[in-house]
Amino acid sequence: MAEKSSSPAEFAVFDRDLDAAWTERYLQSPRLAVDTEAMGLIHGRDRLCLVQIADAEDRVACVRIGLGQTEAPNLKRLLEAPTVEKVFHFARFDVAALAAGLGIEVNPVFCTKVGSRLGRTYTPRHGLKDLVMELVGVELDKGAQSSDWGRVDELTDAQLAYAANDVRYLLPARERLEKMLRREGRWDLAQRCFQCVPVVAELDRLRFHQIFEH
Repeated sequence: MAEKSSSPAEFAVFDRDLDAAWTERYLQSPRLAVDTEAMGLIHGRDRLCLVQIADAEDRVACVRIGLGQTEAPNLKRLLEAPTVEKVFHFARFDVAALAAGLGIEVNPVFCTKVGSRLGRTYTPRHGLKDLVMELVGVELDKGAQSSDWGRVDELTDAQLAYAANDVRYLLPARERLEKMLRREGRWDLAQRCFQCVPVVAELDRLRFHQIFEH
């Protein structure tokens, strides 16, 4: 039976940027789980509202992005740090959102959705909920997914819990995907795909679609 998600070991909410202490703490991690919430799916029209980060110690931070905000120096330093792998689910969206909203060029990247499609070829179900259920054994509540993230100063407990849970299980899922990809001889291919994510994200921001099609 799947477990219900519990509360994080540590949880903090910041306005506009991470503070120095959490930034330094996260910079000591070899990898971090990252997610974003926005007003919609179109970069440049739909603004970035929230950035969520979790480490392997289950310490979760949510950063509320202000209306009209274009910079977050600590987030930029962390998410561009070459020594820290950033793990996303459907990374191309989040990488594009962070570039469009805050001028952050995220790298290096691991995408659990790409990893799932390369490794879990026995299923068409590559959404985060299905992935976490199978690989981690936790049932995610996605009820707050389509909600108003723009009211960053008034986010509900349900929204913050949803945001936290979207990153808390990415790191264990990533570890299981790596084992699967190595076993199936696709780890090197996956890494090359992850290296392409920033380019694909930039193409998305510039509204170039299907440029490799005939």
